[in-house]
Formats: sequence, structure tokens, C-alpha cells
Amino acid sequence: MTKKTDFPYLHGFSETEQQRLRTQAEFAEHSVYQNINFSGVKKILEVGCGVGAQSEILLRRFPRLHITGIDLNQKQLDAAKSFIGSIPSAQGRFECQEMSADNLKFEANSFEGAFLCWILEHVPNPAQVLSEVRRVLRPGSEIVITEVMNSSFFLEPYSPCVWKYWMAFNDYQYDHAGDPFIGAKLGNLLTQVGYHQVKTEVKTWHFDNRQPDQRRQTIQYWTELLLSAADKLIEEKYVDQDIVTKAKEELQRVANDPNAVFMYSFMQASARVYY
Repeated sequence: MTKKTDFPYLHGFSETEQQRLRTQAEFAEHSVYQNINFSGVKKILEVGCGVGAQSEILLRRFPRLHITGIDLNQKQLDAAKSFIGSIPSAQGRFECQEMSADNLKFEANSFEGAFLCWILEHVPNPAQVLSEVRRVLRPGSEIVITEVMNSSFFLEPYSPCVWKYWMAFNDYQYDHAGDPFIGAKLGNLLTQVGYHQVKTEVKTWHFDNRQPDQRRQTIQYWTELLLSAADKLIEEKYVDQDIVTKAKEELQRVANDPNAVFMYSFMQASARVYY
């Protein structure tokens, strides 16, 4: 397949989707932030800040932090300003700008750290983005990246329509200049553009009969995530309504199955900037 040069967001920009992104950030907070420590940092760049869902977590966890967020979509940025602006403890600690991550309008040495979460999967040129971020970081600064590894998705019992839908989901992203498997490539990308002390860690959600409540909550969360893309996938003829309906039914059956298994892994990478 030939990749297109645009990269529309599969899930859209509705208020429902914006709320889903905040719910997603809350759902994944424990796993994503276990080993992140910006406590000694005052000023970071958040690439792809979207609606401010991750920004809120960073500001809450690190009370001395100031975040400059960038995103390509003004509607998301407006939502971020409204959301963060409603939090008293975040006042004066967050600003955001419409900007392309592969052409940052900041001077060198502008930031003491950088944070990217679920963003490189959507861009056509991740190496250029990481190179630009490196340029604007001060020596010794840390970059932390959390990304998808969609080949790891597993459901039991076998759900053929979910698999067809999932493959269409990934095909759409790949065809539109994204990369649903980029998590596994972060080590190479960071090394390629000159970062040092590159570390990667696989984080896994694996739930079975030992954690029935977490399993059910996770499957429900993933059902909402998957189906949020249904309208676009139908519109672009990656799937039809019948596949969507059957996939939804299968996900419900999995959620209610006493022997269900859910597993998904994602990657987190960190690195330092030295000149």
C-alpha cells in the first residue's frame, strides 16, 4: 500500500471523543506514569497535547511543572485551554499553541524535558519530530515517549469480526501515514536521531480470571476505544455496518465470558539529550 501524505485523526474531534480521551488518560494513568519523574523539571514540551488529558495528569503529579503544549488541531487546543483553565492548581502553568511537531517554532535549549503520549502513531515522519524535539531541549534533558504496539492485541474467546475490525483499524492508520506498530521501533528512532541513554520498557495489560473486575472494565474501555472509530471506518469503506455490529456483539460476549482473556502491550521509551 502507498501511504497518503495526510494523517486525519481516525476518532474525530467531537465532544464525545474529547471526553473519551480524558477517560482514556485516567484509565491508563497508573500504567503510563509508574516510572515517569519530572519532579526536578520546571519547563517541558508536550507534543500532541490534544485536549489536555495528559497535561492535567502531569500538572497534578508534578506541582512545580510548567507545560507548553502543541497540537495541529485548534478545536483540541481550545478544549485543552478550557479543561486546564478550570483547574485552580494549574493556573499559570499551562500554555498551548497550534504548531506542527516537525517544524517547531522554538529556539534551541527552550525546554528541560519533553513528553509524548499516543502521538507518534499518528504522524508521517516520527524521526523528524524527534529530531526537532531534540533541537529545542537543553543538554541533559529527558524525553519520555509512550506508544502503541497494536500487533500485541489478544482476546479470548476468539472473535473473528473483532479481528477483521481491528485489522481495518490498523490499515486505516497505516494508509493515512501513521504507524500502529511504532512502539517497537522507538529504540531505533531515538538512537537514529542522536539521543543517548535510550531505554525501552514493554508495559502489558493482561487480565483473566484472576482479575475479573479489571478484565471487565478493560474490555469495556477497549470497546469504547474501538467503536469510536466506526463511523470513519464505514465512511472510508474499510468495514461495513455488519462487521461493526458483529464486532460489538462479540466484544459484549467476551466481556461476559467467565473465562475471557484480554492482553495488550504498549511501549514506553526514555532518553537523554547530550551535545
